[in-house]
Amino acid sequence: MRDLSTRPLPPEPVESEHPGTSHKGPETEVPHARISAGVRLWAHRIGVLIFVFACASAGVVLVIFPWRAEWTDNYLLFRYPELRAIVASAFFRGVCTGLGMLDIWIGFWEALHYHEHNGPQS
Repeated sequence: MRDLSTRPLPPEPVESEHPGTSHKGPETEVPHARISAGVRLWAHRIGVLIFVFACASAGVVLVIFPWRAEWTDNYLLFRYPELRAIVASAFFRGVCTGLGMLDIWIGFWEALHYHEHNGPQS
């Protein structure tokens, strides 16, 4: 004859943090995990989109703006003629344009190399 006292008992419902609900096992965690993963996925997508847009926008401004008259003819530089001479130099304008091109490249590189993580996140 078999001893039935050694058979494992099914898990008992555990009180949840929220009153009126109970935790009955891993089945109830799956929808919450899916919602959480979906929110994380969309937050990651939106973050990448904002990053790409910010990089591309700042890059375009840095490429175009140094070569316009507004770059040196503004009220912020009128008080500092030495700084105005430095900012007006072709070298400084070229450095700003190069940084703008780098910024555009970083934004597009991030957009082209975007991938979604399907595995567990730590």
